[in-house]
Amino acid sequence: MEGELNNLIVLWVSTTLSLWYCYLISAKISKGFTRLVSIFPVLILLLVLPFNLHTFHLGTSHVFILSWLANFRLVLFAFDKGPLSPLPPKLYLFILAACSPYKIKQNSVKIKKGETPFQLPSLIIESANKAALLVFLFYSYIFKQYFHNHVLLILYFFHTYVNIQLLLAVAAIPAQILLPDVELEPQFKTPVRATSLQDFWGHRWNLRVSDTLRPTVYDPIKTISTRIIGPRWASLPAVFATFVTSGLMHELVYYHMIRKNPTWEVTWFFVLQGVFVDIEIFLKKKLVSTGKFNLHDAFSGPLALANIALTAGFLSYTQLLRNGVDEKIIHEFNAIVDFFIGSA
Repeated sequence: MEGELNNLIVLWVSTTLSLWYCYLISAKISKGFTRLVSIFPVLILLLVLPFNLHTFHLGTSHVFILSWLANFRLVLFAFDKGPLSPLPPKLYLFILAACSPYKIKQNSVKIKKGETPFQLPSLIIESANKAALLVFLFYSYIFKQYFHNHVLLILYFFHTYVNIQLLLAVAAIPAQILLPDVELEPQFKTPVRATSLQDFWGHRWNLRVSDTLRPTVYDPIKTISTRIIGPRWASLPAVFATFVTSGLMHELVYYHMIRKNPTWEVTWFFVLQGVFVDIEIFLKKKLVSTGKFNLHDAFSGPLALANIALTAGFLSYTQLLRNGVDEKIIHEFNAIVDFFIGSA
């Protein structure tokens, strides 16, 4: 455990120095491919550094934050786009914008100087609630031998959702402390109330990932497709390319968890979701917009969620179970508890 904490310190010192270089040196280089070349070593470093962490929760969270979000935001920064442009006035704001999964709410209510940020207590409470739920889940795994496999899959779905929510809530706390006069956008918008696959992935699930993929993948591909096939169907290849990119980045996260050659199952999950969303868009434009057919939200929503649950169960979670990731997580939780008990 102490070795893992030392690796974590080295990671964040290296990350801070790398982002300091981007802030002071790369920002002065003209935007475009020249600036991209100047930050390319940083992109490689942030891609590789999280693999020095071997625990599930520290490692996967840093692959997500640094290898994915921070790298994609730095690519946008190379072209003067994204949350790092215009250049923040302070280095800590630049690092925060690069690494913290937050988004400032438009037309947010301003907080008077000296007042407590109104979202900070709720973020802390949300983090505590999610942590308590995770502890409950971990203890329930003690009895996993008595659970049916389908029950375990449901628990793992819930574990994933709570774990991502906890990560994003904790990561947003520094942003709310350092930016006390703004309101932050929510990270999720009640995914279980999604009315379609398009609504689930684009407007409800892990919105900071959507905010990152939209300008880096979706918008450029849609601009190119508009010139080739026209505006009516330009979103179809853009949506598909976005899901393929998401699948490849999830494959990177899975590689960190499993440390074996990729089987591409999780990539295929997102490829299939891209195909399904494209079919959904096609049917909406052909049938719903013309009034020929309209499926009520009470039916389309559960169908969309069932689609995600079934495909994820076959292509995403079975890979983790097959490689004993669940046992690794339980063992890690017990090691953390022992570490804190021993330190007390």
